[in-house]
Amino acid sequence: MLPLQHFISSYFLGRKMLFPDYIFETSWEVCNKVGGIYTVLSTRAKTLQEKLNDHIIFIGPDCRNEQQYSYFKSDEKLFADWRRKATTEGLTIKVGRWLVPGNPIAVLVDFRQFFPEKNHIYGKLWEDFQVDSLHAYGDYDDSAMFAYGAAKVVESFYRFYLDDSKKVVFHANEWQTGFAALVLRELVPQIATIFTTHATCIGRSIAGNNKPLYEYLWAYNGDQMAQELNIQSKHSIEKQTAHNVDCFTTVSDITATECRELLDKPADVVLPNGFENDFVPRGADFQKKRSDARRRLLDVARALTGTQIDNDALIVSTSGRYEFRNKGIDVFIEAMNGLNFDLNLKKQIVAFVEVPGWWGAPRKDLVDRLESRQKFDTPLDTPMLTHHLNNMADDAVMNTFRRLNIRNVPSDKVKLIFLPCYLNGSDGILELGYYDALPGHDLCIYPSYYEPWGYTPLEAIAFKVPCITTDLAGFGLWANAAKGRYAELEDGVKVIHRTDYNHAEVVDEIKSTVAAFSAFSKDKVNLCRKAAAKLSEQALWSKFIRHYEAAYDIALQHAIKRVNDKNTTRAPQVYDL
Repeated sequence: MLPLQHFISSYFLGRKMLFPDYIFETSWEVCNKVGGIYTVLSTRAKTLQEKLNDHIIFIGPDCRNEQQYSYFKSDEKLFADWRRKATTEGLTIKVGRWLVPGNPIAVLVDFRQFFPEKNHIYGKLWEDFQVDSLHAYGDYDDSAMFAYGAAKVVESFYRFYLDDSKKVVFHANEWQTGFAALVLRELVPQIATIFTTHATCIGRSIAGNNKPLYEYLWAYNGDQMAQELNIQSKHSIEKQTAHNVDCFTTVSDITATECRELLDKPADVVLPNGFENDFVPRGADFQKKRSDARRRLLDVARALTGTQIDNDALIVSTSGRYEFRNKGIDVFIEAMNGLNFDLNLKKQIVAFVEVPGWWGAPRKDLVDRLESRQKFDTPLDTPMLTHHLNNMADDAVMNTFRRLNIRNVPSDKVKLIFLPCYLNGSDGILELGYYDALPGHDLCIYPSYYEPWGYTPLEAIAFKVPCITTDLAGFGLWANAAKGRYAELEDGVKVIHRTDYNHAEVVDEIKSTVAAFSAFSKDKVNLCRKAAAKLSEQALWSKFIRHYEAAYDIALQHAIKRVNDKNTTRAPQVYDL
């Protein structure tokens, strides 16, 4: 399972690793910005584009139909002859460029046309791979039909342009596209298949339902738990795909353990998530962005709380998806609240919870104060919240604020503020994109309970912001491995030990770490910031792409063996409708 064992041994055996002539990679997040997988694929695209020169083709869902895309630009000249052929085959697609570094080719598939045949498709998946679609609900059907459409696109392209002389890899990400890898095993067995689970459905569900995951991982039966938690179909496609592709991968050692126990399939290769830092500002530009972001963040805090917060106050935050326990948002709030009573705290703190909730609109009273540019000595009503919420009574962050009696009174050394919107530069309050706001932070805290990798801490350190994370996050384990010990804040990342049951200890360690950081000299803070940036450079895609190269080799070797083995080769076209 170690990612480079195969890489090294191949050369020791005197064999050069196989590398694909074409790669097709699919995800629900191709040209569709939803979460962290978008960042994984979009930042890696440049490295693959440089290696393959338009022989890397991403396949995503056409979710907007005729609406304008923010991350995709159509190009009618690309593959015009094949596109006409695909139309005659009943495929409705858009071909163009993904508007990310490298500008790789992308194909968007209208998957709605396959819904009339979904029962037939599900029946074949059951017959051939025992994929259980009977208990499907929610986004299962959309995902399945998109994945089927992606497989048909790859089949069509392969038969039009390629042949058995080309080494072709198809890479599916997450359970949503696992169908595609299985269907292609039947349609075009010559294509090598890779499946990456970024987090198992059942592991995320166990953790999200407040069940202890890690201590009892060895005792859980994945199939049984899937039934108990009502995710049989998602678990089924994920498990069957893992068992039937040419190379099964995941993103961290901690998730690899999860796969072995819950999917009954060890990962063949661990593919850590890399990063491109070419958009991180440098020199004077960085300093200006940092100064502008700090000013805006403090202005928002002052206007909201009616408190004259010091210019050198520490700005800390947590961010990411709104998974209250899994992301450690509960731990963050409790730790920040506890700092109010910590005599070792040397500076004021403004702590932001930057997770998108169900928000309605920016607060007009806050907007009016910000636009006036005046100073205020009285707080606004609910001085912990920047935007109106549609579910105020049921919101987990606000309920925790109420439970802990967090009110942001003038005497509070720590001001806690919930910023419940996507930071896209047009939220009506902060008016900064996430990468514009991030440089203004002094410390980022991500005390995750369930985090297969963790892009937010990697982004933070790339912007010279030291961070705190845990050893239940893949990123935290990687940071420890990079340092050869538990990483400390002086390394740019502080990794805290976390278990199923040491919630209080994690809270206390975050408190003591932040309090210690508040007493650091300016020179020591700068050393932490430099160490953070230096550590981030070890996670660039130029360093991590070799893990993918090992996966491509494994998949291609297995595909060659499968095609040459007449006993295991099935006739193509069985999924034709």
